Amino acid sequence: MIYIIIKVMPNSATELEEAKTVLRKEANAIQETANQLKVDTFCKAIDILFETKGKIVITGIGKSGHVGKKMAAMLCSTGSPTAYLHPSEAVHGDLGIHQQSDPVIYLSNSGSTPELIYLEPVFRARGAKIIGVLGQTNSPLAEKVDVLLDASVSEEADPLGIVPTSSFIAASALGDAIGAALMKRRDFDKNEYAKTHPAGQLGRNLILRVKDVFQKKEKVAIVNKESRIREVVIEMSRFPLGAACVLEKDQLIGIVTDGDLRRALQDTEDLGNKKVKQIMTEKPQTISLQKNLGEALEVMEKRNPSPISILPVVNPEDLKLLGLIRLHDILGV
Repeated sequence: MIYIIIKVMPNSATELEEAKTVLRKEANAIQETANQLKVDTFCKAIDILFETKGKIVITGIGKSGHVGKKMAAMLCSTGSPTAYLHPSEAVHGDLGIHQQSDPVIYLSNSGSTPELIYLEPVFRARGAKIIGVLGQTNSPLAEKVDVLLDASVSEEADPLGIVPTSSFIAASALGDAIGAALMKRRDFDKNEYAKTHPAGQLGRNLILRVKDVFQKKEKVAIVNKESRIREVVIEMSRFPLGAACVLEKDQLIGIVTDGDLRRALQDTEDLGNKKVKQIMTEKPQTISLQKNLGEALEVMEKRNPSPISILPVVNPEDLKLLGLIRLHDILGV
């Protein structure tokens, strides 16, 4: 007997259409979840989470556990102290995460997760209120929670219709909705967000000031308007920050950048005998020491007619030069 193995080559068009189908189904699931939200239950859930003096505890197992970790991270970063508690580990010591009256969010697509059912009386004994983000509104857990948020979906998005896809996305999106509502309730703004993200660029832009990262005057190439271009090049080679500041009685009157030198070289062959005043940018854009990095970056990006990558730092009262700040300094690279 001879066996013939036929290898079916993948059909790119079919695979692409399947991918689009998954995305559409997941998008529909989020829309379903939005339509299922009710003002009384959702606002009651936000009241419970907002009014706690402790932290929020989120628990779920399997894919719901992954949603819970993501939700906890989102809430922590937006002003709501939150911890994820693995329900199986809870009964082996991790229950110490939960303290008296800490509200709990249950995540379960089936609405019948045994571990969560087992923990319910334990949380109740500690005065906890429980919010259920459940995929089944007619389920054992639905009867045990204080507030039920409906995360049910009409279908999963995978080809078999059984993999947690739409249900995962719906629960995750509902977690984002909870986080966003709490942000609004707390008047949580960019400055507060920066405090929880000091290592990110947003946090850096809001927390750090020009005075924290700028290049001081002693490291800056300084010339006067009568200096020859050759002198400028020498100074900029000694202090390679990409620019030379033009001073008159310690006051900033202009700047010469690497770009100015290149443009001037295109216009003349005898650049060495030209003077600074012939190529400098007069009254350049400046920044003060007390501005944050975000404000300095905005000045650079919005400068007309084109963005710049370097700013003189001056005393705004008398325009005395204090140093330079570069895009590299702002980005920390």
